[in-house]
Amino acid sequence: MDIYTAAHVLPVSSPPIDDGALAVEEGRIVAVGRRSDVLRDRSGTVHPLGDAVLMPGLVNAHTHLELTHFPAWKVRKGVDYAPRTYVDWIIQVIKIKRALGIDEREHSLREGLRKSVEAGTTCIGEIVSDPDLLPLYAACPCAARLYLEAIGQSPEHGAILADTLQKRIGDWTFADIRPGISPHAPHTLSAHLLADVAALARLHRVPTAIHLSESLDEARFLHDSSGRIADLLYPHVGWKDYIPAPRRTTSTRWLDGLDTLGPMTAAIHCVHVTPADVEILKHRGASVVLCPRSNDRLAVGTAPAALLKRAGVPLGLGTDSLASNDSLSLWDEIRFCRRCYPDVFSPVELLEMATLGGARALYLHDVTGSLTAGKRADFLAVRPPAGAGAGELIEAILEDGTLLETFICGVSSSGR
Repeated sequence: MDIYTAAHVLPVSSPPIDDGALAVEEGRIVAVGRRSDVLRDRSGTVHPLGDAVLMPGLVNAHTHLELTHFPAWKVRKGVDYAPRTYVDWIIQVIKIKRALGIDEREHSLREGLRKSVEAGTTCIGEIVSDPDLLPLYAACPCAARLYLEAIGQSPEHGAILADTLQKRIGDWTFADIRPGISPHAPHTLSAHLLADVAALARLHRVPTAIHLSESLDEARFLHDSSGRIADLLYPHVGWKDYIPAPRRTTSTRWLDGLDTLGPMTAAIHCVHVTPADVEILKHRGASVVLCPRSNDRLAVGTAPAALLKRAGVPLGLGTDSLASNDSLSLWDEIRFCRRCYPDVFSPVELLEMATLGGARALYLHDVTGSLTAGKRADFLAVRPPAGAGAGELIEAILEDGTLLETFICGVSSSGR
C-alpha cells in the first residue's frame, strides 16, 4: 500500500481536507481523509508531498486526438488557409483528412495521448472516426470513453455502419476504456440512421455523444434546409441528393422526436440552444459538454452557460481538437472559461466540471472523477501559488497552480 500525504486534499465529491492523505492499493483508492486517520488505520510506504494539493485527475470530456497534428498538416498538405465560417472550416478538415495516410493519423493520436497526460488529464471522452485506430488505445493509460463515430446519409452506408458498430461493440475487450457511439451531428446523419444508431446504443447500453447546435449554419439547416451546409458542405461530400425537406425545428427538438436523447447522452457545444431546448435536455437527463475555446476560435458564438446552469443541466468541459484549439490542456480551458463566464461559475463549480462533471457526462463516474474509495487512483499533485490562503485555495490552483505530478492508477506518469 502507498499513502500520499499533502497539505490539502480536494476529493470534489466531498469537502476539502486539510492535512490530508490518500491511500492507494493495486491502482485503486482505498481511503481518503485526514493524515492522522489514514495513517492510524493502515501501514504502507508513505510519500510526503509537503505543501501540495491532491485533487482528481482532469476529465477532458470531448476530444478528437486523431487531429493533434492538424496545424502541421495544414501546412504540409497545402491547405493552410484561414476559414471564414464554420462550414469553410469543416470542408478544410475534410480535405486534410482525405490526404492523410493511416501512419500519419496514428502518430497524431499517440501525440495527443501524450499531450493529454502531460497536461494532467487522466480520463478522455474521445471521438473515434476510424475503427482501424482502436488498437492504439490499448496503450492508453487513461480511463476513457471511446465514442465510435457514425456519420452518413445513404441507406446502404447506414446498413454497413450499423453492422460495423454492432461488431466493434460486441467484440470489445478493454477494461476502463469503454465503448460509446457518436452520431456526429444532426446535419450529418439521416433521420433513419440516427434512429438506428440510438436503438443500437440502447440495445448495448452504451452512452452516446453528439455535436449539438454548434453553429448558426446548423440552426438554419435544421429549420429550412438552406444555407452554407446545403449549398457547400453537402455537395462537397456527395450528399446533394440527401438534402431533407425543411423541418422547421431546432436540432434538439428534432433529436428528441427521434428518441435519441437520454441520461446517457453527452451533448457537445450547445452554443445555439434555445430555452425550450434546454428544458428538453434537462428533462431527458442529458449532460452538456462546453468547449468555449473551440467555439471562440471558430467564431460560432458562446454557449448560454448561465441558462444551462440555472436549468440544472449537468455540465462538463472539453478541449475539442487541435483543429479548433491551441492546446489539449483543461487548465487552459478552465482559465478561458473563467474569463468567458466571469459571473456564472465559481471556482468550485469549474473544478467539478473539469473532473466529476466530465466523468458523469461520459458515464464513467463509477471509476474516476473524484477521490473516492473504490475508484481508480487517478490524481494530481499541484503546488498552489505562494501566499494562497485556505479560503481561496481552489481559485488559486485553477488560475496559477503548478502541476507537480500526475498519477494514473496510482503510478506516476513521469516514472518517478
